[in-house]
Amino acid sequence: MNNIDESSNSVIVGPPELGTVVHVLEQPQPQQPYDEDDNNSGEIREYSGVFEGPEKTLEVVFRKIPGMEHLNLADDETSLSDSSSSHMGGGSARRIGLRALERPDLDRICRRARCTILSHVSNRYLDAYVLSESSLFVYPYMLVLKTCGTTTLLRCVAALIEIGRKIGLEIDWLGYNRKNFSFPGDQMFPHGSFHQEMDYLYSHRNLCDRLNGNGYTLGPVTGDHWFVFVADHTKRYTWDNDTDRVLNIMMFDIDQDVAKNFYYDKYEARINPDETDEEATRRISTEQTRAAGIDALVPGATIDPRAFEPCGYSMNAVLFRSYSTMHITPEEGSSYASFETNQKLANYTSLISNVVRAFRPRRFVMTLMADEGGLVEMGKNPLFAGDACSARIAVPFKSAPSRNVVQPPSSAASSATSSTGSPPLSGGGNGNSKATYRRKDLASIKVEDDVCCYMGNWILEDNEYANATNDFGSSSEREQSRQQQRHRGMSVGAS
Repeated sequence: MNNIDESSNSVIVGPPELGTVVHVLEQPQPQQPYDEDDNNSGEIREYSGVFEGPEKTLEVVFRKIPGMEHLNLADDETSLSDSSSSHMGGGSARRIGLRALERPDLDRICRRARCTILSHVSNRYLDAYVLSESSLFVYPYMLVLKTCGTTTLLRCVAALIEIGRKIGLEIDWLGYNRKNFSFPGDQMFPHGSFHQEMDYLYSHRNLCDRLNGNGYTLGPVTGDHWFVFVADHTKRYTWDNDTDRVLNIMMFDIDQDVAKNFYYDKYEARINPDETDEEATRRISTEQTRAAGIDALVPGATIDPRAFEPCGYSMNAVLFRSYSTMHITPEEGSSYASFETNQKLANYTSLISNVVRAFRPRRFVMTLMADEGGLVEMGKNPLFAGDACSARIAVPFKSAPSRNVVQPPSSAASSATSSTGSPPLSGGGNGNSKATYRRKDLASIKVEDDVCCYMGNWILEDNEYANATNDFGSSSEREQSRQQQRHRGMSVGAS
């Protein structure tokens, strides 16, 4: 399956029907040993006026250590209902595995990654935490931690190993992935390069021999690409912690009128003298959610939104065993919005169209990680396979008299859901137009026996969109924007 080219230090991986993947072995950077000093988890760097939106994602699955089962609480979570939710300090339900961890343990994990817990919601199956930089999801035997900006995500691995052992758990499966950085020079150790990140993970093998995995690069190294590291030595512990598929949509250069919804000072600071700062933040968070139509993307879910000052937005949503999460940085020049979910849909086309329609980016990167069983349930999907000509997404929207205005979904569209579990597109009616995105390239690979990874770059067909709304200005303006992106390092290099 692998063709090794020693002269170029690359590996071509995967059968032809899955596409082409280039595993680039980057030149090693000076390596520092990991340490367990929470107070020195990377240096503090001042805000530079731009923000690294694309998240680093760490997924860790645990299993019970034989002979230490007594450290886990009884397998009884029936006191939590499917729809129950709690914010900081709420809830007294019995929990098992990782969900039995105390707040100081979770704080320690986040502190190593240079982020803090702001709020959370829960149901019978999982806890979802909004962080100062992205999100944390905790299942009984699985933890998913996403962080953005200049966070030091991988520095929490040692803490995860130690805290897991305290409750009788050990790592069974570990996956780490991220897109190449837009501003790689801003990152802190150990995120200077993918090679450095892999070396850092390997340095923990004296603590856990299950971290001996492999790294892969999907996509063109001269453009947007995706790094994936997987250490998989056994089957996951139980069916209810198995994430069969995870879809992530990373959108760049989002519509500026949409971006304006996520500036804090756009909203009234106080609606009455008795409103506290926390109450104002929650109100503004809800207003931002509705203004952008985000609530319509996760119908039926319990939503925990968070607005940031001076700008920015995060949202977690839980629905039975699945989570959805959004993170938005609206700064012009580095605007970015992401949507990720592990909801098990048979067809993601409507959901993808609705997400893209809500933010109308110039381009987006879409990734899918799925086990083979998940792919079978999905069937044939032109978005992740087949020829590029059939891989197009047409996004309808209502024409507006002013430039770049996004119409919020109608009440009917917000309340209704399609057969795939997503709200339907409101493309009918007079004066409607559409934007078409085409898949520029696709890379895919099957790793560690049963994990299939897909990564596609999607770009706006400028002529069709420009004729519809003139949203993105003249061709010279668009070219100037592209040049600015190149100068600030977006989608260039293999960092």
